[in-house]
Amino acid sequence: MTECSERAEEFEGFARRRLTARFDGGRISSDGGALLLLETERRTGILARFAGCFSDHRDARRVEHPVADLARQRVLGLCLGYEDLSDHDLLRDDPLLRALAGKERPGDALAGKSTLSRLELSTPDGSAGDRYKRIALDTDAVDRLFVDAFLESEASSPSSIVIDLDATDFPLHGNQEGRFFHGYYGNYCYLPLYIFSGRHLLLARLRQANIDAAAGSRDELAKIVAQIRAAWPATRIVIRADSGFCRDELLTWCEESRVDYVIGLARNGRLHELSQYHLGVAQCLHAAQGGSQRAYGELEYRTVDTWSRERRVVLRAEHSAHGDNPRYVVTSLPESEVDARTLYEDIYCARGEMENRIKEQQLDLFAGRASAETMRANQVRLYFASIAYTLMEALRRIGLAHTELERAQCGTIRNRLLKIGAQVRVSVRRIVVALSEAFPLRELFARAVANLRGAAPATG
Repeated sequence: MTECSERAEEFEGFARRRLTARFDGGRISSDGGALLLLETERRTGILARFAGCFSDHRDARRVEHPVADLARQRVLGLCLGYEDLSDHDLLRDDPLLRALAGKERPGDALAGKSTLSRLELSTPDGSAGDRYKRIALDTDAVDRLFVDAFLESEASSPSSIVIDLDATDFPLHGNQEGRFFHGYYGNYCYLPLYIFSGRHLLLARLRQANIDAAAGSRDELAKIVAQIRAAWPATRIVIRADSGFCRDELLTWCEESRVDYVIGLARNGRLHELSQYHLGVAQCLHAAQGGSQRAYGELEYRTVDTWSRERRVVLRAEHSAHGDNPRYVVTSLPESEVDARTLYEDIYCARGEMENRIKEQQLDLFAGRASAETMRANQVRLYFASIAYTLMEALRRIGLAHTELERAQCGTIRNRLLKIGAQVRVSVRRIVVALSEAFPLRELFARAVANLRGAAPATG
């Protein structure tokens, strides 16, 4: 057969030397740091348990790529920055990713995009009888896995936890099932619901955009809280969200379920009238001192016809050169426990950190790539991105503890610690990964390995 040489790229050379580049370096990987993800998986078992959420109806005698290998390959690809399934048609020959995904024999290649896509397209009802799409995902099992990973992250039950809720948009550029135009975001989109506790993802639920932001949040919270209380019965739970979730249904459920809440309350004319004294104080401070001035107060407030009872509302009255800017928060926390200023500045405003976690999902791990035709397939894609986030968070929490990257975002961790040039040598007895000698974070890499190996391995 004719041997075709790779096309050479010519660059400006040095002195009399030509500078030429070709993609013919052999067994070289750009993802040498992915070994840290493998070590993280050994300590957490996240990928193995995620693979256990799939039902495989294929004929085992004809299966070349087990579900565990497929799930691992897809999640590792997202962690390493490969957002499209088509990327895997070339990645299937990457020697390091091949080893990490479970392909131990030198001649074994990874799955291509067509095989991987079947993980997204199957349905539980039709997978057993379908000719091609015979792998189905149990979504309830994945939801429980996120909470289990959170519970396992603590050595003992904490005295209290804060659970954050928020909605965001996934812009759509095709005719996907369930697409609707959202006036606030100004585009056709999905409106997924996210639930976090600190940096731990507890839920990522894809929803249509023609609904209220709080739709379904009570039922999702009920399942999560029940799972947490089964493990931590004495832990106090506080729910935190913006005004889009200030609905009597959710507030009443919290009060009946012994769950505290700190939730934003949208401004209206009645609240503005009740706030005149504190707004006047802020105006006087502005007149005397200039700049933006704040005053805090308390209200006992009930809506005209939507709330079932009177509730404590904290007021932040602010006045600047641009005028009044009041903010309101409804809470079940008593004044004797936390004053208005502390509740607003230290508790409520801290919910903004959750937006960074959502950005990590969307920007670094490609959660917003909802380009499949059906909502279920796009939900499965969101699950893959969410599992990738959970794995990266475990690497950050365990491997990067007490290092310069312990609070870094997933994209930073990938660029600085996972993208390492490596030569891979595969023999019958061993796989040798020769990392770049010029890598500047060698000590940090060694520290991460030591931290991961010092953690207890996953069981079961």
